[in-house]
Amino acid sequence: MSPRNSYDEDIDKTHVDNVEVISSAVANDAKPNPKKEAPPYVAGLSPEERERAEKALVRKIDLRLLPMLIIMYILNYLDRNNIASARLAGLPEDLGLQGQQYATCVSILFVGYLLMQIPSNMLLNKIGKPAVYLPTSMMAWGIISTCTAAAQNYAGLVVIRFLLGFVEAAYFPGCLYFLSAWYTRKELGFRTAALYAGSLLSGAFSGLIAAGITDNMEGKGGLRAWRWLFIIEGAITIAVAFSSIFILPNFPRTTSWLSEEEKELAAWRLEEDIGEDDWVDSKQQSFRYGAKLAFTDIKTYLLIFLILGIVSSASVTNFFPTVVETLHYGKIKTLCLTAPPYCAAVFSAFANAWHSDRTGERYFHITLPLYLAIAAFILAAAAKSVAPRYVAMMLMVPSFYASYVVALGWISATLPRPASKRAAAIAFINCVSNASSIYAAYMYPDKDAPQFIPAMSVNAGTALMAIIAATILRIVLVRLNKKLDRGEALSDAVPGQASSRGFRYLV
Repeated sequence: MSPRNSYDEDIDKTHVDNVEVISSAVANDAKPNPKKEAPPYVAGLSPEERERAEKALVRKIDLRLLPMLIIMYILNYLDRNNIASARLAGLPEDLGLQGQQYATCVSILFVGYLLMQIPSNMLLNKIGKPAVYLPTSMMAWGIISTCTAAAQNYAGLVVIRFLLGFVEAAYFPGCLYFLSAWYTRKELGFRTAALYAGSLLSGAFSGLIAAGITDNMEGKGGLRAWRWLFIIEGAITIAVAFSSIFILPNFPRTTSWLSEEEKELAAWRLEEDIGEDDWVDSKQQSFRYGAKLAFTDIKTYLLIFLILGIVSSASVTNFFPTVVETLHYGKIKTLCLTAPPYCAAVFSAFANAWHSDRTGERYFHITLPLYLAIAAFILAAAAKSVAPRYVAMMLMVPSFYASYVVALGWISATLPRPASKRAAAIAFINCVSNASSIYAAYMYPDKDAPQFIPAMSVNAGTALMAIIAATILRIVLVRLNKKLDRGEALSDAVPGQASSRGFRYLV
């Protein structure tokens, strides 16, 4: 690791008071901190050498991080939603579930999921070792998911599902924070899309995986097939979690598989992008400090309405087989017809995120797909024949997921530093947005089939809410960028360095 200079040490000692210091400096017309010089290795590179070295570095980081993170997220999604497949394999009958008890077992997961997100991300930031924290959390949810096979009644299943959501909450917001510690703002969109592709692929093929297990394991060892479903998928999760400890890194400055020159370049890329890289010793950043900054920034709340609107519209995916089933095909055809929209969503999410990163533009890459989603919801509610309704289904899933992956990257790009603020904001936004999963369970009653007019109307309305929030956020960011162009230091950007380091918000 390259030696840290006195400027770094001063930052480490005083970052808790940065906001107050900058406010005082601005009030006294003080000049921003001088521009920090590049490390010797980076400074000695020609532009062509720098470009080649950076491409090689990013490729190396991609190969080390993304495959494992995607596999972990696939299993996160499978362990969360395999109860739906277990229902078809006899779980309600074996446990004597009645009335709304099964629905409660499904929704209770999100109660634990919402409660733990903010504390988990703040704890991750405090510990400062994502390569240990994320796999440990994964082992815990794998064990809890496996224990579902031992449930004997409604009360036991409710407790297990609550604990599962409580532990699973650590992964997705923690992973978004983790990625933002390695990639620049213009690289995050595509990497977020790659991560989220795990859930899309899981949504497309989880039913087929479950069918393979339940059809072949019924009665083996004296256990029902649905119990084997939790045992097998939980065991796979535990094994992958254990192996990930030896694969995932922590932060660029502390990674053994990067050379000293690569560490310098990896850290400097982030410093160039937003003014500083994440501090290695993140224990110095208090929970209260990050949460206070996140909760008092208007941009956090605009991002909440943006993500909440998209996630609420995407709630149709929780009942997508039910919606597709209204086309009145058999179960096998219905299952097959469910997969193409998700496959299209993978392609559209990658393409939209790639183009957004390439151009550095966020607003139109988020809002234009949402306009398409609104049109799809209206078509689904108005059409009665099979062809236009399936066209609507093919459009709605790719459109809001293409928007969602870019919007997720916009969080870290808009609230980049300090790291404790970013961690709190990501968790808070993801927490509030996922609250829609609780009320969405009541939006698709059988009596509203096949058009589900109330649900589609709500989905269109929340998509419009997301567009409005994105528009207001863009106006705010444009105004802040104009202040930075005039050389003003902003306490809610990168403390003390924003105007002098060339930092600008991505709009």
